[in-house]
Amino acid sequence: MDLCKRPELAAEVALGPVLDFDFDAAILFSDLLFPLEALGMGLQYTDHGPGLGWQLNQHNFSSLRSVDEAWPNLLFQGEALRATRDLLPQDRSLIGFVGGPWTLFVYAVAGSHQRALAAANELSLFARFCGRLMPLLVRNIELQLASGAELVMLFDTAAGNLSAEAFGSEVVPQLELLTAKFPSQLGYYSKGTKHAHLRRPLFTGRSWSGVAVDHDWDLRDAFELFSHGFIQGNFDPAHLLLERADLKRRLLDFLQPLATNGRSGWVCGLGHGVLPTTPEENVRLFVNTVREVLR
Repeated sequence: MDLCKRPELAAEVALGPVLDFDFDAAILFSDLLFPLEALGMGLQYTDHGPGLGWQLNQHNFSSLRSVDEAWPNLLFQGEALRATRDLLPQDRSLIGFVGGPWTLFVYAVAGSHQRALAAANELSLFARFCGRLMPLLVRNIELQLASGAELVMLFDTAAGNLSAEAFGSEVVPQLELLTAKFPSQLGYYSKGTKHAHLRRPLFTGRSWSGVAVDHDWDLRDAFELFSHGFIQGNFDPAHLLLERADLKRRLLDFLQPLATNGRSGWVCGLGHGVLPTTPEENVRLFVNTVREVLR
C-alpha cells in the first residue's frame, strides 16, 4: 500500500524496469482496486493477494460512498504519475491505467476476478454499480492524463469469462461512454476474450488508441481484425520460465512471421504479465531478441 500511495516510492518502482530492462515505456505503479477502496469497500493486501472489506449486493449498495466523497482518495495517483514523469527519461513513454468496469464489478461482488461467473449472476446490479463507478473512473482518467500519462489503459481481466452476448449487451455500452469521453486517449486489454467478443465496431474502428490481446490470440489475426491504432501483445509469459535455448527458439518462431508483416503500431509484450519466479535474464533475452529481429 505504501509503494502505491507514496509518490516517491511509486515513481521508483515504475522507473526500475525501464532502467533495468530498457523497456520503452513505464506504467503507473498502482492497483486497479483503488476505486473500490475509494468508494468505501476497504482494501488490504496479504500473502494471498488483495482483499476487500465486504462484498457488494442489492442490500448494501447504499453503503457505497458518493463520487464526491470517494474522489479525494484517488488523488495520490496523480502525484505518483507526476513524480514518475519527473524521473523518467524524456524518450520513454508513461502509461496510466484503470480497471475496466466489468472487472471492478466482479471484484466488488465476488471478491476476485477468478470468480467472474458468480458475478454474472448479479448482472441486474451491474448497471446500478456503473452509475456510481463510471463518473469516478472519468475523473480518474482525467487526472491521469493531466498528470503526465500519454495514454490510459483499461484492464478488463474478467471480461473473457462473460459470454460474447453478455459482453456486448452489458459491458460494451459502458466502454462506449468512456471512449466517447476520451477519443483516442484510451487503450483496452481484456483477458480471455475471443473474436466473438471484440468483433464489433467499438474495437475494429477508431474508438481506442489501441487494443491489447492475451497470448491465446494469433497476432496475425489481431492485425487483421484491428486495423486502426496500436496492437499490444502477446508472447506467452509461461515461456519465459524455459531454459534460455528453448526460450530463444520459441521467441524466434513467434517473431519471424511478424518481422515481415509490415504492420506499424505493434507494442510487443507478453500476453498478461511477467510471472513470479521468471529469471530476470530471460526478460533481458526477450527484449534484446525482439530488437534484434525487428530492427
